[in-house]
Amino acid sequence: MGKTLVAYFSAEGTTAKVAKELASSLGAELYEIMPEKPYTAADIKWTNPLARCNKEKFGGKDVPVAGKVEGFADYDTVLLGFPIWYGTAPNVVNTFCKGYDWTGKKVLAFATSGGSGIGKTAEKLRPYVEGAASVDAKLVRSAEEVLGWLK
Repeated sequence: MGKTLVAYFSAEGTTAKVAKELASSLGAELYEIMPEKPYTAADIKWTNPLARCNKEKFGGKDVPVAGKVEGFADYDTVLLGFPIWYGTAPNVVNTFCKGYDWTGKKVLAFATSGGSGIGKTAEKLRPYVEGAASVDAKLVRSAEEVLGWLK
């Protein structure tokens, strides 16, 4: 698989748990995608139409990301983890993706969800990882599921 990066955004810790176990099992580098302005519990309360997550998603807004992955060009495979928000990646993940050259990389998105399906996540992610050799996505509940998928 070459050099692998596990990059993830986690709103409530579920995706973080999967990403950390996955990176440890694969011997991969781990990077947490964080918005410049961290989310509060009220920000991600999707049942509130005025919550930040809803304003960002429906407004199509970029969410500034804190930090940068050093040596991104060195990775052949990027496992990209996030919770499903409205059938796709949260905007902070899309903004993160816009900041890098994905040419030739294999992108495997693993998503966690409390109830949503994977939908067209891979298709919706493709424009943000332009040039990637391949893009696939799977809804998971554990690192073991991701490892099984990779085999």
